[in-house]
Amino acid sequence: MDGNFSTKSDVFSFGVLVLEIVSGKKNRGFYHSNSELNLLGHAWRSWKEGKGLELIDPAVGDTYDEQEVLRCIQVGLLCVQERAENRPTMSTVVLMLNSETATMAQPKTPGFCLGRNTHETDSSTSKQDESCTVNQVTVTMLDARLSS
Repeated sequence: MDGNFSTKSDVFSFGVLVLEIVSGKKNRGFYHSNSELNLLGHAWRSWKEGKGLELIDPAVGDTYDEQEVLRCIQVGLLCVQERAENRPTMSTVVLMLNSETATMAQPKTPGFCLGRNTHETDSSTSKQDESCTVNQVTVTMLDARLSS
């Protein structure tokens, strides 16, 4: 967000790529019809609800190992956690992907899970199309004021 690149931002990008590969969808512009979350938000919600396998690209068919796919989704979500210090290093990512016995933490909320606010609370302070993240951080839309 600040324009600073680091190994942790590379890990974030890798996590997005993993989730895109599993789902067959791009993160940018992907919106689930009900929740209007991007791919990260949709993957996070599916994971929290215990429905991670619903994320799989239908083109894959039934030719996959469920445990391997769930491990990939979990690793992807660990890589895209909002707080950079919670993200694993790439060497840890490689270890987690290559080992069936590697211990993995439960992922925390991902960063950049923009969705659309679907309910209006107060017409003077919010609009139906304002954006907010899953973690309740709002994005403010600025309007210029014309002076008379």
